[in-house]
Amino acid sequence: MTSTAEPTLASLRAQLTGSLLTLGDAGYDVARSVWNGEIDRRPAVVVRPAGPADVAAALAYAREAALDVSVRGGGHNFGGAAVVDGGVCIDLSSLQAVSVEPERRTARVGGGATWAQVDAAAQEHALAVPGGTISHTGVGGLTLGGGFGWLTAKHGLSCDNLLSAEVVTADGEVLRASADEHPDLFWALRGGGGNFGVVTEFEFRLHPVGPLVHLGMFFWPAEDGVEALRHIREVLETLPAELGTLVAGLNAPPAPFVPEEHHFRPGYALIIAGFAGEEQHAEAIRPARSGPAPLFEFVSPIPYVELQRMIDDSAPWGILGYEKAVYADGFTDEVIDVIADFLPRKTSPMSIMPIFPMRGAYHAVDDEATAFGGSRRPGLVIGISAVAPEPESFAADRAWVREFWAALAPLADNSGGYVNFMAEYEADRVRTAYGPAKYERLARIKAQYDPRNVFHHNANIPPAG
Repeated sequence: MTSTAEPTLASLRAQLTGSLLTLGDAGYDVARSVWNGEIDRRPAVVVRPAGPADVAAALAYAREAALDVSVRGGGHNFGGAAVVDGGVCIDLSSLQAVSVEPERRTARVGGGATWAQVDAAAQEHALAVPGGTISHTGVGGLTLGGGFGWLTAKHGLSCDNLLSAEVVTADGEVLRASADEHPDLFWALRGGGGNFGVVTEFEFRLHPVGPLVHLGMFFWPAEDGVEALRHIREVLETLPAELGTLVAGLNAPPAPFVPEEHHFRPGYALIIAGFAGEEQHAEAIRPARSGPAPLFEFVSPIPYVELQRMIDDSAPWGILGYEKAVYADGFTDEVIDVIADFLPRKTSPMSIMPIFPMRGAYHAVDDEATAFGGSRRPGLVIGISAVAPEPESFAADRAWVREFWAALAPLADNSGGYVNFMAEYEADRVRTAYGPAKYERLARIKAQYDPRNVFHHNANIPPAG
């Protein structure tokens, strides 16, 4: 590794409008921190850019010094891709501006913004774009990998609503990618991850949502897993396609709406979010009460911004985390049997199995329209997450995730799973997730925009050739 000699760093500092941090500087430890507390890496240099010119300068410095490059958006990647030991970390947390144009129903979003910031700005005009389910997740990583949440059934993936992106390529060129400009790059950015450059600004299409939406949550005990999941399967088949849904294997939270005797009890939750009127939501959730009686339920109007951060407490900053996922065609009896067998085996009460039914507008988009690594036909994304505050239960549940995933993989439509739900990129899981045709197209585009594979701390797609 080439030494970061002071004259070179001094030259970089002189070029930057933003800031530069190294070990010992105030703010360095904050800048290198990420959501997953298991990750403890020390970049040689952290650059907090004021704009794309600073990003280009940081990339030129890394090239001259022969240093690895990582890009930090929200810092929420399970594998800690945002930071690299001894390299250059481009920390986009300095680029968090969100500008909404309500008449055009569009928003321009800095590459380091979080979904909480986007939600707050857009909801001032009763508008929203599909984002994630944890509000402190970064906009950049989620969108570049696809991005789904409560609004996906109604308005598609985050990347389906991307109109353009300002991108700094590996050689420092600043491009605007859209359907009309650099369309190959635009295609790749919508699902292909952080392989193609540093996105300093996103432009999204917004939709009328809120400010109040409607929530229904129903919870069944883990010991009734097979019966509960079969009932949930039947309920999902009755729901209007545009409703937001989440099925989760988890411990009941110590929330006011949960009877005290059920606090932390393991089980299965069905959560149904409605974006029309109260009567329509009440009618839609009626079948949830028609089968085995839930231990408790919670039905209420809720501000959209509260829906977006409703499960934030399940993923606090600094927690230990590990995750794997699969795509499945649905809740087959075989899938249900595996889930009901494995969920009770987890050790940490914070470990969770989020299952996202991919419905409605998700499959209105053609498979080949974006680089998103998953089939657009209706199905499930089954995530399995070890989340724990201390090493012993984390180690036990990381093993649980791996065993659980191995049992589900033979039943999966795509065992590679969703690229944003990967803590590690072992074997050919990235290639499997995209499938051979998309993977090969992405590799060709990678060769055009990043032939040296500068951006490889991600679900990496090496350049073709």
